[in-house]
Parts: sequence; structure tokens; C-alpha cells
Amino acid sequence: MKQQLPSFPENSCFPNSYIRELLEKTLVQMNDNVSNKRRRRRKDPVPETLTSNLYSNTSGDGGENDEFGGVENQGGGAVKTKELKEIITSLLLLEEQEKSEQEEFVKEEEENKLLFEGNHKKTTKVMWDYYSNVQQHQNDLEQLDGARKRKGRGNSAAACAIAAAAAEDEIVSSSKANSTSEKGATGAPQRRLWVKNRSKAWWDQCNSADFPEEEFKKAFRMGKDTFEMICNELSSVVAKENTMLRDAVPVKQRVAVCIWRLATGEPLRLVSKRFGLGISTCHKLVLEVCTAIRTVLMPKYLQWPDEEKMRNVKDEYEAMSGIPNVVGSMYTTHIPIIAPKISVAAYFNKRHTERNQKTSYSITVQGVVDPRGVFTDVCIGWPGSMPDDQVLEKSALFQRANTGLLNGVWIVGSSGYPLMDWVLVPYTQQHLTWTQHAFNEKIGEVQRVAKESFVRLKRRWSCLQKRTEVKLQDLPVVLGACCVLHNICEMRNEEMDPELNFELIDDEMVPEIQLRSTNARLARDAIAHNLLHHNHAGTSFLS
Repeated sequence: MKQQLPSFPENSCFPNSYIRELLEKTLVQMNDNVSNKRRRRRKDPVPETLTSNLYSNTSGDGGENDEFGGVENQGGGAVKTKELKEIITSLLLLEEQEKSEQEEFVKEEEENKLLFEGNHKKTTKVMWDYYSNVQQHQNDLEQLDGARKRKGRGNSAAACAIAAAAAEDEIVSSSKANSTSEKGATGAPQRRLWVKNRSKAWWDQCNSADFPEEEFKKAFRMGKDTFEMICNELSSVVAKENTMLRDAVPVKQRVAVCIWRLATGEPLRLVSKRFGLGISTCHKLVLEVCTAIRTVLMPKYLQWPDEEKMRNVKDEYEAMSGIPNVVGSMYTTHIPIIAPKISVAAYFNKRHTERNQKTSYSITVQGVVDPRGVFTDVCIGWPGSMPDDQVLEKSALFQRANTGLLNGVWIVGSSGYPLMDWVLVPYTQQHLTWTQHAFNEKIGEVQRVAKESFVRLKRRWSCLQKRTEVKLQDLPVVLGACCVLHNICEMRNEEMDPELNFELIDDEMVPEIQLRSTNARLARDAIAHNLLHHNHAGTSFLS
């Protein structure tokens, strides 16, 4: 049977690619069928009957058979040629149809493009017209505002001219002195920054020349001369210049804010009311002045004694206690603080908490003083949970001793320190001999110098007695300034107000290793023996 190809109309709904693919598959299938038939004919054997008939036909009328077979073969070839022509014709038609569709698509695209460009030009023109109108309107408004401002300036200028004329009339009618003062006031630059008006009556009264000396000492813990000296020393660092926005705070007022805050320990709110300044300004002034004190005054008034002063210190301590080569008395106290945000356990003061029945946090201040109670070395800021011996090991004094600068001299400490080659401490065992009792009594006199110095420090600067608003990282600067101001007052013999009472209580913890040097133990025994047998030791321990 003949293979019939499917015929599709020209306006078929199937795409051209699909039709072409289908035709190609049909051609391949027809060729496969023809090939398969030929293979089967070659493989199948010819039957004997057909062979005999074939021979017989060949012998008789073989010509007719050959002609018939040839006609049949020609007929089959004609059918195949016709089918191929139909396929080629279909392909040509499909190509023409696809070409025409492509041309129509390109034509539509060009029309859409032209339409879009026309719309875009129209929109752009409308937008530019609108922008021009807005710009013109804005220019009109600016001209109107300028006219109003010029008119206002003209009115203010006229008012100023009238006021100036009136002022000139008053100046002419007033005295020469009043005239000069009014001109100076008129010529001063006016402040352009609004500042809240606060009363400075209290500070103006304290700063006046007729303010009583005793009242000044009660407020600032020092006399006027000492206060003036401190202001002069800090003037080059603390002074600020006036600006067009505001007048700078004078040097005296800056220093007074800091000293009054340290002396009273009052909150910044009250400091602000006293001096007529803002709270943040007072806080800033306290830190600035404390930093200046530590930078400028500490190298002058808190330093380790030189050789000449060292000899005087040794002589005074030996005259006091009979112990030779003592160059300082050492003590460690605690300063209460607000619970820090980090490392809370390190600053927790267990002994103060147990004694006061209230959670306490603190930092330590270790100081060495001379016979007058003047600090010669301080170590500030280590956490309150550290015992005295660990604070000593962290200090610069310990590093100085390790380099050999304290060989042959003693620094007297309490039982909270270990006995070392340069640290002399009392005996701590339970059963003491008379010699040891006498030694402890004399070394207690030297130790009392340092403790009383710390008592005066905390009495004079009440901010050290209670928790302060100062941040933990700023406390070493503030405490160092207190120690420097204490030294200045002690050197200038500033008397303490008897109404300022304070009891200093610092629990001492015996270190785990009390003896750090065998030579130091022998030296202490020799000193104790000499004190008893040279009549330097007292007999109060017998009573």
C-alpha cells in the first residue's frame, strides 16, 4: 500500500516548524520501509514452483514477463516522484508563509516604535513646561522674600538709628564717667548663643575680697593664699578664651568648682546651683582641673625624696621611733565606688560588706608618707578584693625596689604586708616576748603616721568617704588630684576644721607568706634587740 502524507491547509493552526518536522519524519519512515522490503526479498529463498514457472515462462513468453515487470517498476517510481514533489511544494509554501509573517511582525514593531517615540516626546515636552513654571514660581517667591527682608532691615535700621540718637542724648546729659561706661557696654560683642540665666551670688560672694577667711576655709578646705597659688599654677593649662557664642568660665571659678566638689562630695546638681553653671559643665570642669592638677602639680608636690630630703626623713623617723633608715610609712585604704558594669567580683569588698551589712565595692589607694604626712608615693586604682600584699606587688614602688633603689632602707608597713628586705612589719605570732612587744609598739608609732595622714586626706576631701558619681576609669585621676591637694595643704600648714570628723577603718589581712627574706627576719630581730637594750622601747605594753 502507498504511504499517504497528511495534507494541511495554508491557514492551519499548527506552526510551520511542527509541519516541517512531521514531513521529515514521514520521509525517513518511507525510506526505512523501502529498505526493509529489499532486505526481506534478499533473505527469503525463492520456492521451487516459482523457479520452475519462471524457467518455463522464460522459455516460452519470457519477453512479455519482462515487459510487465518493467512497467510495474516504472509505475512505483512515478508514485514516489509525485510524493516527493508534493512534499517539496508543501515546504516551499511553508517558507513563503513564514517569510510573510516575519515581514508583518517587523512592520508592526516599527509602527509601535514610532508610536512610542511620539508619546515620549510629548511627555518630555509637558514635563519641561511644568518644570519651567515651577522654577518661575520659585524665583517669584524668592524675590518677594528678599523684598520683605530688605523692608524689615530698613525698619530695624531706622529703629536702631532712633535708639542711637536717644542714647547720644542720654550720654550728652550724663556725666563723663557714665558716658565712658556706657560706650564700653555698647561696644562689647553680643552673645548669639542662648544660655540659661543661673544665679552666681554664692560664688561672687566667696570670690569677693571681704569674704571671711574662716568661711573660705570651711568651703574649700584651704586658705585664700593657697587657693590663689593653685590658680596661678594651673592658669596656663585651664584658662579658656571668650568666643562670640559665650564668655569663658574664669580660671578661679573653674578651680573653685573642682575643689568644692572634692571637698564636700556634693552631687553635681548642688554644685551647679552653687556656681551658676550647668551640670554637664561642672562635671567637665572637675575632670579638666583634676587632670591639670595631676599633670602640672603632681611632679612638683608628689615625688620620691632626693638624697638630701631622704636624710632628713631618716633622721625624723629615727628620732620618733629609734628605728634607723626608715624612709617612709606605708598604708592602704579603700575608696567606695558604685558597682561597676564589668568585673564586679574583682571590686567586691567582702570585709566591708560583712562589717556594714551592706554590699560594698571599692578600689584601693596605697600611699607612702614622710614624717609630716606628705605623700611621697601613691598607687591608685586596683580592685578592692585584692589584699594589701598583692597591691604592693602591682605598684611602681615594688618595681623600684626590685631594681635596687631601696637597698639599705626600710618602709614600715602594717601586718597586712610581708616582711621583705625593704619592708619592715610588726611581729604577728600569738606569744610575743618583751623585745617583740617593744618593737611592735615603736613600729606602730611609725605606722600611725601613715594612717593619720589618710584620715586627714578623707576628712579634707569628703568625696572619698562615699560613693561618687565619677566613672571608674576617671577615678584614678580624681584620687590623684586629691593626694596632690592634700600635700599642698600639708606643706603650707593648712589647719583642719575640727568639726570634720571621720573614723578610718580598713581591715588588715595577714598575707599567706609572711616572711619573704631570712635576712630581713634577722635584721628585724637585731632592731628589736637594740630598741630594748638602748632604752628606746617604751613600757606601755606592760600596763
